[in-house]
Amino acid sequence: MRLLFLGDVMGRAGRSAVAERLPALRTEWGLDFVVVNGENASSGAGITADHAKKLLAAGADCLTLGDHAFDQKEMLQFIETEPRIVRPLNYAKTAPGKGARVFTVGGRKVLVLQALGQVFMKRPFDDPFSAVDQVLKAMPLGGAVQATILDIHCEATSEKMAMGHWCDGRASLVVGTHTHVPTGDAQILRGGTAYLSDAGMCGDYDSVIGMEKTEPLRRFITQMPKGRFEPAGGPATLAGVYVETDDRTGLAQRIVPVRLGGRLQESRP
Repeated sequence: MRLLFLGDVMGRAGRSAVAERLPALRTEWGLDFVVVNGENASSGAGITADHAKKLLAAGADCLTLGDHAFDQKEMLQFIETEPRIVRPLNYAKTAPGKGARVFTVGGRKVLVLQALGQVFMKRPFDDPFSAVDQVLKAMPLGGAVQATILDIHCEATSEKMAMGHWCDGRASLVVGTHTHVPTGDAQILRGGTAYLSDAGMCGDYDSVIGMEKTEPLRRFITQMPKGRFEPAGGPATLAGVYVETDDRTGLAQRIVPVRLGGRLQESRP
């Protein structure tokens, strides 16, 4: 299978980049399944139902969320009606929606799950390793499903790397999100799992992790807030990762970082 994962969509610039580029990429790259992290799609904090619908209409087969999953309150209801949205597995047990879902694509089954890290994260989320382990044991790769994609939403790269090795041989792709900075460690681990510490963001990189620079700079320099953070609105880079898997085992055969448009150096399959 040919899989594409796109990192955190950041504000209007990120949404526009996905809407403009993804439809053509599905055809050009012969994509079988696309996952987009929509965590920051609406004003940089969460995602509205309308923006979720637009990302799905652009060609995303599934949207993952993160620690800002329900910053836009309407998502509390919308996620119950839209099965193509996956929230973190280890979020509050009373949270609406599901943290793992299986999708059928051309007769093949794709498992998508997401977990939140614990290191340096503001909220005390449950253990992500045991949560992920339970799902992978219930739906083994190469058996119940033909591809498995895990979005590990973490601050610490060490925790992301640990999750990659924990899932090695049991997932097609383990990819980090949350920090909005694409990492250069795309690789296939020893057991056959494709891994990348962070997919980066779909947004304007002439910014501070997607936000207009003035207010973040003021806070770093003076330690005093004055205004609100606002998403940067310049030309956006589409950032993520492309993976090809073996149909029989579901393990990765190829991984390539994706960076298109905006300020970053281009990278494509």
